[in-house]
Amino acid sequence: MERSRWYKLIKTLLNAWRLPDLRKKLIFTLIMLIIFELGTIVPVPGIIKGKLAELMGIGSGSGTVFDLVNIISGNAMKNASIFAMSITPYVNSSIIMQLLTVAIPSLEKLAKEGEEGRKIIAKWTRYGTVILAFIQSAGLYVALANANSLQNKGFLSFIIISLTFTAGTAFLMWIGEQITEKGIGNGISLIIFAGIVSRGPEMLAQLWVTLKSNWMIGTFIVIAGLLITAFVVTINDAERRIPVQYAKRVVGRKMYGGQSTHIPFKVSMAGVIPIIFASSILSFPATIAKLFTSGDIKWISNFMQSPIYSILYFVLIIFFTFFYTAMLYNPIEMSNNIKSNGGFIPGIRPGKPTSDFITKVMNKVTVIGSVAIALVAVLPILMSKGNMSIGFGGTSLLILVGVAIETYRQIESQMLMRNYKGFLD
Repeated sequence: MERSRWYKLIKTLLNAWRLPDLRKKLIFTLIMLIIFELGTIVPVPGIIKGKLAELMGIGSGSGTVFDLVNIISGNAMKNASIFAMSITPYVNSSIIMQLLTVAIPSLEKLAKEGEEGRKIIAKWTRYGTVILAFIQSAGLYVALANANSLQNKGFLSFIIISLTFTAGTAFLMWIGEQITEKGIGNGISLIIFAGIVSRGPEMLAQLWVTLKSNWMIGTFIVIAGLLITAFVVTINDAERRIPVQYAKRVVGRKMYGGQSTHIPFKVSMAGVIPIIFASSILSFPATIAKLFTSGDIKWISNFMQSPIYSILYFVLIIFFTFFYTAMLYNPIEMSNNIKSNGGFIPGIRPGKPTSDFITKVMNKVTVIGSVAIALVAVLPILMSKGNMSIGFGGTSLLILVGVAIETYRQIESQMLMRNYKGFLD
């Protein structure tokens, strides 16, 4: 009988722990994540306790982008800690650099120059992160000052609070890079993963309260959560493979080529990026209202719970999935690479027919993936009807599943290099 995946997972982790070099990487990663968790409870000086969460409406169902920031920061924003801005400025800076790389030919050329070009773009991404973090920190200070949520006001208070928030984001960026270089990889993703997981006890407590008050609704939430998780795992692993055949070549007395391979197109090629884009755009009016108005803004909560919001959210996710996929894949370039290496897709002529075929397949896969991701993001909103924390949303599940699978694959690949059998085979 085939052994379960859980057994293979545990065996792989145990084998990894037995190897000294992998054990060092795992311990280093855990230490870095513990430092991150400790930082989420270190308060920023000068802010009245609880005022930042109250001002931003965190957990109130108002639907601002700060709810999402609080999730991935592990309640750091709710606690007004030094990591309140989380790693979102780095994510935004990375997205902006990717967009500029496509739009500006000089940056596109730089990205294709290999390791040196990528290092330069990474350096600019860091600079962009610090700039964005300072701008957002300054905006938070202004909002707190207008709401009388500061112990003292003035230029010195502005410098201390803004630079503390900015330094916290810069330090998290450094931790992520250290985990990527000296740990098990995926540093930035693991920080976001740890932030979401750290809110697990809080979400379980909310679920327990729901089960005690109404066991039918609580049971439905549990079953729905398990089904959505299974669905997310399925679409995360699903892919469409295009077969590619390479012609045989005879050089001297040796024969090269002739092998068959494939081009994999994952169903969730864009990952969680479209959800971040869509939620940011829809949350922008609510966020501006939170920062610059002091009147009654109950309309924000009503809008976030209305069918119009769900429909717009669904459509924008599909749009940004196509947009981001078009940025990642160039069918013409892929076709030229296949042709230049002496390959061809069986039954398809090289050149334009190949690029048209790749485009057709990519569009079909993107339609399936975009609809699946949109359903995962929207269904929890429809089921909760404003009575459940956003922490149970599809965005968190997509991040958790995606990061977990990718991290374990990296561990498995290192185990396979040492002749250990992994758990995903």
